[in-house]
Parts: sequence; C-alpha cells; structure tokens
Amino acid sequence: MSEPKAPIPAPGDTYKGWLFKWTNYIKGYQRRWFVLSNGLLSYYRTQAEMGHTCRGTINLATANIAVEDSCNFVISNGGTQTYHLKASSEVERQRWITALELAKAKAFRMQAESDDSGDESSPPAAGQGGGSRNSEVQSTLRTLGSKVEDLSTCNDLIAKHGSALQRSLSELEGVRLEGQTSEKIRQVTERATLFRITSNAMINACRDFLSLAQAHSKRWQKALQAEREQRVRLEETLEQLAKQHNHLERAFRGATVLPPSQSNPAIDNKGSAPVKGDASDEDDENEFFDACEDVQEFITVPADPKYHRSGSNVSGISSEMGMDDGTTSLDEQSVASNPESPQSQEVVPMRKRRSRIPDKPNYSLNLWSIMKNCIGKELSKIPMPVNFNEPLSMLQRLSEDLEYYELLDRGAKCHNSLEQMCYVAAFTVSSYSTTVHRTGKPFNPLLGETFELDRAQESGYRSLCEQVSHHPPAAAHHAISERGWTLRQEIALASKFRGKYLSIMPLGSIHCIFEKSSNHYSWKKVTTTVHNIIVGKLWIDQSGEIDIVNHKTGDRCHLKFAPYSYFSRDVARKVTGVVTDKDGKAHFVLSGTWDEKMEYSRVMQSTRGGENGAEGRQKTVYQTLKAKELWKKTPLPDGAENMYYFSTLALTLNEPEEGVAPTDSRRRPDQRMMEQGRWEEANAEKQRLEEKQRTVRREREREANRSASPSEEGKEPAADAALIEDSISDSPLKTEEVEIASEPSETTYKSGHQDNYKAMWFERRVDPATGEPTHIYTGGYWEAKDQGSWDSCPDIF
Repeated sequence: MSEPKAPIPAPGDTYKGWLFKWTNYIKGYQRRWFVLSNGLLSYYRTQAEMGHTCRGTINLATANIAVEDSCNFVISNGGTQTYHLKASSEVERQRWITALELAKAKAFRMQAESDDSGDESSPPAAGQGGGSRNSEVQSTLRTLGSKVEDLSTCNDLIAKHGSALQRSLSELEGVRLEGQTSEKIRQVTERATLFRITSNAMINACRDFLSLAQAHSKRWQKALQAEREQRVRLEETLEQLAKQHNHLERAFRGATVLPPSQSNPAIDNKGSAPVKGDASDEDDENEFFDACEDVQEFITVPADPKYHRSGSNVSGISSEMGMDDGTTSLDEQSVASNPESPQSQEVVPMRKRRSRIPDKPNYSLNLWSIMKNCIGKELSKIPMPVNFNEPLSMLQRLSEDLEYYELLDRGAKCHNSLEQMCYVAAFTVSSYSTTVHRTGKPFNPLLGETFELDRAQESGYRSLCEQVSHHPPAAAHHAISERGWTLRQEIALASKFRGKYLSIMPLGSIHCIFEKSSNHYSWKKVTTTVHNIIVGKLWIDQSGEIDIVNHKTGDRCHLKFAPYSYFSRDVARKVTGVVTDKDGKAHFVLSGTWDEKMEYSRVMQSTRGGENGAEGRQKTVYQTLKAKELWKKTPLPDGAENMYYFSTLALTLNEPEEGVAPTDSRRRPDQRMMEQGRWEEANAEKQRLEEKQRTVRREREREANRSASPSEEGKEPAADAALIEDSISDSPLKTEEVEIASEPSETTYKSGHQDNYKAMWFERRVDPATGEPTHIYTGGYWEAKDQGSWDSCPDIF
C-alpha cells in the first residue's frame, strides 16, 4: 500500500510518519506511527492511538542518533532506551535524520536555557494584572525568537553539510581506482541529498518566519485600530449616559405632582427617548455585524467547491440551524417587548433562589450494622437506610430533564423540521449530563406524591410530576412552556443486578410537541449502568441507542451512546447521531459526549465505502461542513462535591415554597431531614412513611378484592404478597417482574392482586401517535393552586 509523500521537515514543526521499529527476534520489524514534537519522539501502533495510548517516548536532548546503512538508523539515550528504526527508502531516512537533528539541537538549547527561565519569567508573572494582551505579545515574541534560533541551527547544518560535500568532491577528484570511485560517488550523492534536504528545511523555516511575522503584524494593527474605535465608542456612550442622567434628575425634581407610572413617558419625549433610540441602533449594528461575520465564517468552510457556486446556496446555508437568526430574533423580541410591558418588571420582582444546601455529612456506612438490625425481622419490615440516597425524590430527578430547556425554546423557533430535530436530539442528550457524578439513589416517591416546578416567571414553563403507580414504580410528567412546546413522559424503571454492576432500564416514551409547527417527537431513554456495586468506587455509564421520530414528517434521528470500554480508542461517554428525512437521506451529523457538549455538522454529500463496519456492513462516509456547537454543559457550582454533585437547578428543587400541594416532595419529612443532615431521624421517619403506605395499600386492595369477589373477603394472600414486594421497593438491587394490564385502572402482577388506584392529576389513555398506554395530564392542578384548594389531595405524609 503506497503511503503519501512525507513533507520536508521544517524546524519547530511536528513531524509524523510511518517507520519500522525492531521489536524482538520473533516479530522482527513492526510498522509503527512516529510523532516528533517538542524535542520528544513518540510512537504508536496506529494513528488512532495518538489521542489516548502512547507506546513509548524518548527525549532527544540527551539522545544519540547513529546511521547504520541506507535505510536503518538507531536512537539511544545512554542505554535505558534504544530504538532500532528502518525507513522505507534512503530519502525517507534522510528526512527523518534531518528532522531529528533539528529537534535535538532545539531541545538541547531549551534545556540549557531552562536554568535561567525562572528569572526571565518573574516580571511577566508579576504583571499579569495588566491583561492577557501583554502575555500574548510576549508569547509571539518568544515564538519569533524561537524561529530565529531555528534559522541559526539550519545555517549551522548547511555549513556543516556544505563543507562535508566540498571534501567529498575534493576526494573524488583524486580518486583513480574504479573500486573507490563507486564508493565515493555514493558518499557524494548521500551528502548532496542531505545538503538539499537541509537547504529545503532552511527555506521552509524562512517562509514560516516571514508568514508568521506578517500575520502577527496585521493582527496587531487590527487590534490597535479596534482599541481606538472601542475607546471612541466608550467616550460616546459615557457622554450619552451623562445626558440621560441629567434628564432623569430633572424629571425626578419635576415629578412631585404626577405619579411615577405617568411621569416617565411624558418627560423623556425630547430627552432620554432619542438617546435610548441611538443606543439601541448602535447595539443592532453591532449584533448584525457579529451575525454576518459568524455566518460568513461558517459558509467558507470548504466541503466541495460545487456547493458554493451560487448565491442561493449561500442564503440556504446562512439560515442553517436558525442559530444566528434565532439569536437575532430573540434580541429583537426583547427590545420590542420592553416598551410594551415596562410595568411588568416593577409589579413582579424576580425571585432569588438558593445556591447552597447543607454539606453532606461524612457518615461511615457499616453494612454489618444494617444487617444486624435486620436479624429476626420480617422481610416487609427491613428498610433501606438513607445512606444510599440523595435528598431528592425520583420526581425531582425527572424534572431535572428540563435543565437545558433553552434547547426546546430555540427548537420552537425553527421553521425547518430537520433543524428542529437537532435541538430535540441535543435536549435528549443533555438530560444525562447531570448524572455523571450522581451515584446517590433518589427517594422512591410515595404513591400519589407530586412535584411541581413553576418557572413561568424565570423561564416560561411549568412542570408537574406525579407518582401514578408503585408496582411497578411509574411517574408521569407534564411540562408546558409559553414559548410553544409541551413535554410529557411516563417513566417506569426495571433493574437487573449482575453482581458487579446494576443496570437500570427506563420503560416508557417521552413526547415533545411544538405548538407552531405541530411536530410531534417521541423517543425512549437508554440504559443506565451503576458499576462497582459491591467493591470499589461507584461510577455511572449510559449506553444504548435512541431513535427520535417526528410522527408528522417522518424525520428520524438515530443516536448511539457508546458504552465505556477500557480497550476502546474513542473518547469516553461518546454520543454520535445522524438526522435523516423520511426517505432516509442524511442532513445533519451529531457528535459529542453526554456529559460535556454536542456539535452538529451539515451533510453535503454521503457515500458508502471504505472500511467495513460491524457485521460486514460498509460504513457511510459523510462529507460535512465545519462542526458548530449545539449544546454545552454548564459547570457545576462551587463546592458541588460536598452537595451531592447537584447542579444549579438541582439545588433549588427541594427549596421550601409556599402554596404547593400537600403531596409535594418538598413536604416529605424524611427527605427534608436528610438534607439537613439528620440521617438517624430521617431513617426512622422513612420507615414510618413506608409502613403508613403499606397500611393504606392493604385497605385499598381489600376494597378491590371485596368488589371483585365478595365471597373471598377473608382471604388476603394477595395483600401479603404485595406487602413483601413493597418492602424491597426502595432497594437499589431490586428487579421488577410486572405486566401492565390493558385496563386503565388495573395493574396485574405475578402475585395476582389488583389495585384500583387512580392518579389525581393524570389519566391513563392510549397515545394516538405511538399507540402505547400512558398517563396524560388532565388539568386542574394549577387552577387548584391559584385557588388554594387542596381538599381532594390525599394525606400521604
């Protein structure tokens, strides 16, 4: 297989290529990928290993480079490391020798100067408060100085090889015997080749130095001009603010008769209003310039010249994803809405929510003490301690899916369903970003427990969750936004304990409906795996595949969550996806990680070929434009490691609020005690709540059995079996084996009992899009909250 011709090495650059390395007498020379950078020579088995697995590295500053024959050479650093290498040709070997000599000279020089680096670096360290611009200039000057040193090294090498070539030519003139002639000619040819390679390196170094100097010269000139313009704008803004301040003072002095709501518009007609108009015009010009610059940079990324041959393509690509247009429209809406509703901000102040919770106590967990307390007790009386939990319920964890609701807000503004699909896919992935460090188990909600998340004022949405079933544990969720989207889901959990790890399989579908376009999306969650259950530090992984379907247009997005593997060459927690239309044509490619960020790329062309994928299928190669960021995780707040690794939203979920339903998770006493660090009291309260729930359930099942078969009123085997099942419902190692009946009001289990429980705010129906039975919000909760009427709510706490 022919290799591409390696470029002539330039000093200071990274040099890469294939070489044959001697391994042992059994395998001999093996092909390896070598990388020469910063005075270090490293090698890998393949190019793909460069990101994670280095097989060996040698420092050239103390290494000795020796040539054995036309293709072989040896690199040794004094006995500890020795590389026997072989190039594919003599010319290739000369290229590597030249690059190694340049790198060795540079590394030796840097090592010699490292002793004085402390004195030279002290003044810049003391002056870092002046800004990053000075450090950037210093870095550029150091780079230019390094290039000058490279030129000096090349000059020395040219002089060395030139004198050697001259000696060889002089010796060639004095040769008379034919046997010596061939040997001398070979030496002259070799030294001439080496001289030519070094000369080319010198030329490349000069070219790099010149281009670098020119580029930074233009850059500094632009920076200086930008600073001058910024200074002028700041002076103009300061003058406008001074005038506006003067007008406001005069308006305040003359507003003794009129109320404040009437005085502001009348006084500023001639003064402050024109100033505000000028300021907004200047902001609009700046935003328009930034947006155009961003779009232009995006368009110039070359996929193939034929895709940029007409103006129509430019306009089509410039509106891609609606990111720039969406941002501009948001700014325009905010500017337009300010004059229309100036008094809304005065009437309803923004609520300040908490940013900390009590630190997690450092209580040691003694498994023997837990087992000792269980001796002699019935299985139904064994509680799981709160030591395994975090102070949030499963309903609150479900509401955390709305951490990055902005993705749905941006998706609601898209006119293209394929672009909208990208935002829905990013929202799907973002819901897992909060789980990467969250090894604590959430509280199992009691039957009928609810949780509301009212963020209409801050974020424009309202969310409601309710525990609609206890066996299997199932929760229904409904969220609606003023910005044109609705999210609903019903999630039941099934788990399997495999000894070393616990697999949690969410059952049920998630639906997202956009009001403006009537696009209806649905998808399911992937499997969550908790590793090191018995021994070691707990860690969480997400794996599986998600198919997001647009039931209106037929568009699809296939997302793949790669499971973690120690031997994998890919980045950890990797997620990839492809957005296709109803005909299967790919339009966007998604890539990223579920704990950090997601990017999208527009597909310009797709071909099948190349290496075979799994099961012998050919991989599809997508030719895309430059990737753009779609979603990025918000950093955790300070001290999150002491607060159960909660995000900013999670810290506010259990914050006490007035007016919530009496069944709300915020009112759960054992959860509140655990948050406050009173774990012993929380364990006792948790056991009381579980016993109360069992009692209520037994009564409900007696009523159900009595109505179903009046002749068997005295028999309660089903209730006893349900009690045993209920006792282990809080265990993280539980495996559910249930079958949901087709009747909306009944759930049939392998134990044979019936439960006629009906949810308070949700009703079980068949989803028209997927045909699956699910709980759908029936309304009435927010109206009951406005009226403060909670008489119909059960007493579960």
